[in-house]
Amino acid sequence: MTFAIRTLPAFIAAGLGTVSLVGCFSMSKSRKSNGTVTHAPFGKTPDGVPVEIYTLRNAKGMEARILTYGGVLQSLLVPDKNGKLGDVVLGFDNLDDYVKLSPHFGAIIGRYGNRIARGRFTLNGVTYTLARNNGPNHLHGGVKSFDKVVWQAAQAEVGPRGPRLKLTYLSKDGEEGYPGNLSVTAIYTVTEDNALEVEFTATTDQDTICNLTHHSYFNLRGHGDVLDHVVDINADRFTPVDSTMIPTGELRPVAGTPFDFRKPASIGARINSHDEQIKLGNGYDHNWVLNHKPGQLALAARAADPETGRVMELWTTAPGLQFYTANYLANLTGKGGQLYHARGAFCFEPEAFPDSPNHPNFPTTELKPGQTFESKMVFKFTIE
Repeated sequence: MTFAIRTLPAFIAAGLGTVSLVGCFSMSKSRKSNGTVTHAPFGKTPDGVPVEIYTLRNAKGMEARILTYGGVLQSLLVPDKNGKLGDVVLGFDNLDDYVKLSPHFGAIIGRYGNRIARGRFTLNGVTYTLARNNGPNHLHGGVKSFDKVVWQAAQAEVGPRGPRLKLTYLSKDGEEGYPGNLSVTAIYTVTEDNALEVEFTATTDQDTICNLTHHSYFNLRGHGDVLDHVVDINADRFTPVDSTMIPTGELRPVAGTPFDFRKPASIGARINSHDEQIKLGNGYDHNWVLNHKPGQLALAARAADPETGRVMELWTTAPGLQFYTANYLANLTGKGGQLYHARGAFCFEPEAFPDSPNHPNFPTTELKPGQTFESKMVFKFTIE
């Protein structure tokens, strides 16, 4: 596993196995000045399963609203340079739109984030066949993947670092074609310093593959396009793709290409260049090979909106970052009746490389019994 793998004894010894108890539910509305946690109904799925929305708010007013459906981050309120709170993620006002229309807005992605070529991979000599739900390829875990199931709210409380929500899900052996029963935990925390932390762990009872990520569409201005948002990415290389957006296996230097964000540049500066890779993705929809050592939390990327002064830093333990500029959004009606268009948001998706199971030269995404998949990402907000 490329993020961090611990054997079960090491995991417990590190104190990470006692974050909370599965099935232990607690609720806290306040604890001094650390913030609040509240929840409310958010409708029912087509098969009648109730969905709830949890609101995590810190003492400064930053607020994250999270659905048990897909672990969706439905809204994220952060201050601008004038102290005004604004919603910086795309989404919907009702569950029905998430079920029928959502392009993975704000969701937990799994069992495997990103693409797997031709919907096939081989593990221990056995070839597994997955849904081809993105042209000839498998995307984001399949037809009914982690973003389309109802997670269990196992714990909701105001902890020492701020309000947090723990969600759990059991992906059964054979679900969407993947082997092994995969037990997944996701913890969302809104910290006192205006950061949203997302932590994933997963264990399996059979050899399998695992690549979990979070898929919010960010717009730090809250409306319009993001072409003047300024981005930098701490990566010297990226993984170029073929005509179906599957990595070729090359780790190509970003130097001299539109993919060089080692120094801050606006998203729109080179997004319409004649570069072959830009044309294949209709913009940015590629994986960057992050410079830090996988498993260590490090600053991976930064985005800033010059109008509102909002800045978002992404810290992650993941080896790669999929940077996507919402190239295929088209007249989708979202929250408050707002129309979402192409390039009206960007995604920072920390994860393993796309199609890793079919590229022996990429860091492995295999997960075995007795090991624990761990991945952490921190979206930290400041102003400038």
